[in-house]
Amino acid sequence: MDERERYDKGLSVRRAVLGDAHVDRSLARRDAFNEEFQELITRYAWGEIWTRPGLPRHTRSLITVAMMVALNRTDEFRLHVRAAFNNGVTRDQLKEVLLQTAIYCGVPAANTAFLLAEEVFAQMEQAPR
Repeated sequence: MDERERYDKGLSVRRAVLGDAHVDRSLARRDAFNEEFQELITRYAWGEIWTRPGLPRHTRSLITVAMMVALNRTDEFRLHVRAAFNNGVTRDQLKEVLLQTAIYCGVPAANTAFLLAEEVFAQMEQAPR
């Protein structure tokens, strides 16, 4: 696969997982400073890793949420909680992942994650359909 094809596949998966609105906002903010970074994450995170056949997107979402807890990346955590629903993850499954992170990442990290997840759920419930 060439770089253009990898980018196109990555952009398609990125849109499916994160939603068109988020991706459009990210791409609209491209400039000379961050354009190469946007291309990099689209090609490699989305076009190389998220397109691999070894794990379904559902599983990749759960893993990513757990890693965002472990790394204390709150903005990415919120983003991937929303995205998880696009991949068929349920609230109960997210709860189980967050309980698991309490043991392996620490109770304070999981406590913050539960609070942030509840904020995301509330925002999603209030969003127009």
